[in-house]
Amino acid sequence: MRILLFLFAATLLCNNVKAQATPDSTVKHSPLKTLSDAQYNALLNGDDLYNMDLAATLNNYPLPEKAIKYKHELDLSPIQVNKLTAINKEFHRKKLEMGLTIINNERTLDSLFRYHLLNNGTLIFYTNRYGLYQGELRNTILQACLATRVLLSQQQINKLAALQKADRRNAD
Repeated sequence: MRILLFLFAATLLCNNVKAQATPDSTVKHSPLKTLSDAQYNALLNGDDLYNMDLAATLNNYPLPEKAIKYKHELDLSPIQVNKLTAINKEFHRKKLEMGLTIINNERTLDSLFRYHLLNNGTLIFYTNRYGLYQGELRNTILQACLATRVLLSQQQINKLAALQKADRRNAD
């Protein structure tokens, strides 16, 4: 049990040091065998590899960054822009926080297996935490979409959908 607590504390300490470091835009090699470089970097950068926004975005609940991208075309008021910017800032902060938390949990699971410190209870605990963190991340994404939808008029929602559709056509 002492070894497990030591591993957990060491993992948290390493994670806190990494969280305080200034992120750069270069691709980082994943130090974990269980995460590919793409997954690791996506978690560090707050990118959504799993399309967790689809339930919202496919039903015209846009991501705040999409509304901000088209702020001139949507004729957003200064109040809307300020509120969307605040939503997007908190949204991004939470995605970064959850990414580090998921990496930390993955590091702990890897250590437990590597040092043969597992039992049923420990495994259940850490895998359930993984599900909790994924759920919290998805909730963060969907809450941002909901808050964005509340700020926009139906006309702005329709215009945003048309702009995004045109962008997809031009990309193909």
